[in-house]
Amino acid sequence: MARGSRGRCLALALALLLALALAPRALRAKPTVRKERVVRPDSELGERPPEDNQSFQYDHEAFLGKEDSKTFDQLTSEESKERLGKIVDRIDSDGDGFVTTEELKTWIKRVQKRYIYDNVAKVWKDYDRDKDDKISWEEYKQATYGYYLGNPAEFQDSSDHHTFKKMLPRDERRFKAADLNGDQTATREEFTAFLHPEEFEHMKEIVVLETLEDIDKNGDGFVDQDEYIADMFSHEESGPEPDWVLSEREQFTEFRDLNKDGKLDKDEIRHWILPQDYDHAQAEARHLVYESDKNRDEKLTKEEILENWNMFVGSQATNYGEDLTKNHDEL
Repeated sequence: MARGSRGRCLALALALLLALALAPRALRAKPTVRKERVVRPDSELGERPPEDNQSFQYDHEAFLGKEDSKTFDQLTSEESKERLGKIVDRIDSDGDGFVTTEELKTWIKRVQKRYIYDNVAKVWKDYDRDKDDKISWEEYKQATYGYYLGNPAEFQDSSDHHTFKKMLPRDERRFKAADLNGDQTATREEFTAFLHPEEFEHMKEIVVLETLEDIDKNGDGFVDQDEYIADMFSHEESGPEPDWVLSEREQFTEFRDLNKDGKLDKDEIRHWILPQDYDHAQAEARHLVYESDKNRDEKLTKEEILENWNMFVGSQATNYGEDLTKNHDEL
């Protein structure tokens, strides 16, 4: 492969990866399958599934994180309990020998946000080219769009040209929103807000705006019912719509379109994708306490947790031997 062609391919691959990385997690499903755009307060937590007494997978992922819960299969039940005991000591932040709902909620939120900071740590060096522990807009732009900007003629007749042309100003707008002090450079926290805007309060308007732009195909500044459905479902063959699509049409009419004008404005989109009336971490913490609180004093001892260890970690436990040696102060 010629050097120029290889460079272009690498640039295209990087840009496509970044396009995925920069989209909120809830917004990245394929358009041919049902898409969930609701941004949960804790990105790794979705709706609690119907209770299944034989399976606590949801609880494991909430308590340990999705990735760590997968490694629990490596351990015996004795090892799991031993490491769970060490985790309990960390959760009991005031050291009084009890785990409260609030302490458990704080732990769950911390676990669910860990993946964000791990993600930023992995890509940081790729953008911080001058190693000053900050990433300027110019550094990011050159790393992501440098080949496109330097060789515009190669992209004039390609679909990539339209992708880059759309993504560049969109990224710049998001970068500026994340850059709280307006110095055109991002600290680690600001860059985290840039990559994961759904996790930061001051970035919520950007999430709403980008969602509107993604779904609003006719460019009128609103999302009508057909655009709403088209974002979730691609009707590739003739025939009736699936029952869930009909249900979503009813959801649009009854619950999404608050002012009943047949379309969603920004406020209605915000109400839809950024629900404020349910804290998933709080609900999971209450569930774990309720199921394990034998004496009904609304708090858990280490013994109560270890007695119900299979709900927290199952017949598996995470590689917390390594994790316990790490300092996760950033969480």
